Amino acid sequence: MKKVILDLAVTLDGFIEGPNGEIDWCILDDDMDFDGFLSTIDTIFYGRVSYDMWGNYRPDENAGPEENNLWKVIHAKNKYVFSTQKRENENAVFIDSDIAETVAEIKKQDGKDIWLYGGASLIKTFIDLNLIDIYRISVHPIALGKGKPLFEDLKDRLNLQLIKANVFKSGVVQLIYEPLK
Repeated sequence: MKKVILDLAVTLDGFIEGPNGEIDWCILDDDMDFDGFLSTIDTIFYGRVSYDMWGNYRPDENAGPEENNLWKVIHAKNKYVFSTQKRENENAVFIDSDIAETVAEIKKQDGKDIWLYGGASLIKTFIDLNLIDIYRISVHPIALGKGKPLFEDLKDRLNLQLIKANVFKSGVVQLIYEPLK
């Protein structure tokens, strides 16, 4: 069965973006093997705001071949957008109800794992519904002081078990957890 993997960057003080939505502090080093992660998934779950911002993102004309290829690989994945807005879109399936049931059906499909991209409210919903199988949290060596926190207003305590830790040359530490059942 497919797994839902939350893979995202967080600051040392727990923010997934700055107070104005900035993510310019994110580091992507070669030794992080993001391409390797992308090869393990065939589906991406987005919230509507994240999808509108990144779901069809195209690098500018000055982007190098590596960046262009990265986005080509990302855009080749199956995309599901969780939103209260009903919308038709040729590049994604919009889901506006029955989140837990829909995710369970998608997880039963053949194929690779699923990347829970976010945003924050979708991540919170998935945490509250216990829909995340793996937490891959990359802690970046910066503190913002304010911004959008990763774990905000949890309805219940979240107990996790560390299954792996990776340290990268940039100082990013990736912590990989499974929820304790």
